[in-house]
Amino acid sequence: MTGPEVVDVARDSIITLVLVASPLMLVGLVIGVVVSLFQALTQIQEATLVFVPKILAMFAAMILALPFMADQLYGHMMRLATRISGG
Repeated sequence: MTGPEVVDVARDSIITLVLVASPLMLVGLVIGVVVSLFQALTQIQEATLVFVPKILAMFAAMILALPFMADQLYGHMMRLATRISGG
């Protein structure tokens, strides 16, 4: 495997990682901002208040995004298998 091929595999892996992780990260970010805004507006300063809504929202997002995430990982594995087999 040459240097440019290694860079291509690394680039493809990083792009796949970002695509697979982004749905859950975006949901966590949005829920965190919403709960923080709610805490600021109501002046409730409970540090553990953010965890339950964020866990529930991320679990729901994982169930909804799992087909997309699995498809991305499957495509990445097929591209790697094609490179390994030399095709």
